[in-house]
Amino acid sequence: MAVDQETLITQLENGLAEVVLGKRDVIRLCVVALLAGEHVLLEDVPGVGKTLIGKALARSVSGTFRRVQFTPDLLPADITGSSHFDSKRSEFVFTRGPIFANIVLADEINRTTPRTQSALLEAMSERQVSVDGTTHILQRPFMVIATQNPLEFEGTYPLPESQLDRFLLRISVGYPDRDHELQVLLNHRDGEPVDRLTPALTAEQVENLQQEVCGVRVDDSINEYLLDVVHATRRCEDLQVGVSIRGALCYYRACQALAMVEGRDYVVPDDVKRLAVPVLAHRVVTKGYLHGSQREALEALIGRLVEEVPVPS
Repeated sequence: MAVDQETLITQLENGLAEVVLGKRDVIRLCVVALLAGEHVLLEDVPGVGKTLIGKALARSVSGTFRRVQFTPDLLPADITGSSHFDSKRSEFVFTRGPIFANIVLADEINRTTPRTQSALLEAMSERQVSVDGTTHILQRPFMVIATQNPLEFEGTYPLPESQLDRFLLRISVGYPDRDHELQVLLNHRDGEPVDRLTPALTAEQVENLQQEVCGVRVDDSINEYLLDVVHATRRCEDLQVGVSIRGALCYYRACQALAMVEGRDYVVPDDVKRLAVPVLAHRVVTKGYLHGSQREALEALIGRLVEEVPVPS
């Protein structure tokens, strides 16, 4: 990988780390999703910085950014846009919604109904929006950063499985340690740190990096190892639905992106192991009740499956 690519990625991560304190792993995974050209779902309790991470990543790319606050009364047209009749021109005119941006922050996505949540499906999978029989192409790069509260909280709706499958990664943010939390208090004395964040990448540079990710080498043994992990989810007695073919493709691309972020032009087995939980846990469906939090139980189950799959030498 060229030195300037490494420099760009380092600048991006370091800039995010100045705002999102004590969350280097979360930052790296978000960068992986950006370079893979896919979407990310940040899930945790309110107030741990999910929205901050989304805003910081969006401000780190000098493209267009829109934020949508999801509420129970939000309609699909509020996201995609709608057509209205222009009496002066005697024709229908399409007004673009906030989905027409390089980075879209879907804040508290599970606060709205599944019908409105599904308005994002076509945009996330096809990079286009169809309204009134007309297809509108979205600008590139395009990324959705969604945040959601755990389903145990009041006023939340579960995301449909088909939509969960469109997110490359589901990331749990968690609380910072005490030292970093103290630094958060100090950093906010002079205002919101994210407002002082300057872009580290242009939209064109992001596209170039995404194209470079496709060239990261994946050995045949790594391909077999990755598929062994995927097939283990389909054979698991505790799971009703295993990882889909789309999930396997996303897993493959995420491993390529992680390798590039780590400064390599080839994927290693550790990439496959490290990404198994954030890429696969939200793509499977359990047969029955799992003890504890559903998310935590599924993540633990995927972790056990990965450990049981032989690692290529």
